[in-house]
Amino acid sequence: MAHIVPVKTNAMTLGTLIVLTVITVYTAKYVDLGQFNLTLAMFIATCKALTVFLWFMHLKYDGNQNRAIIFSTLGFLALFIGFSALDLFTR
Repeated sequence: MAHIVPVKTNAMTLGTLIVLTVITVYTAKYVDLGQFNLTLAMFIATCKALTVFLWFMHLKYDGNQNRAIIFSTLGFLALFIGFSALDLFTR
């Protein structure tokens, strides 16, 4: 059975994504953490991606099978990107 999300939940999710985007732009322009700028940007991007996965893609309301499929896909993607990066660094 399909889960129907209230408009308020979608509006809050959109607001969260907008706030995280504003934080990303602010930290990119005004915060200097040296070598940790990329780490902070990736952390914020991960939070945004998790928000999209859980609420806009309805993973929060789905069963464990769909969650396992999505997260294993992300794990394999990270593995392939990691292997490509290792190959790139050896050239």
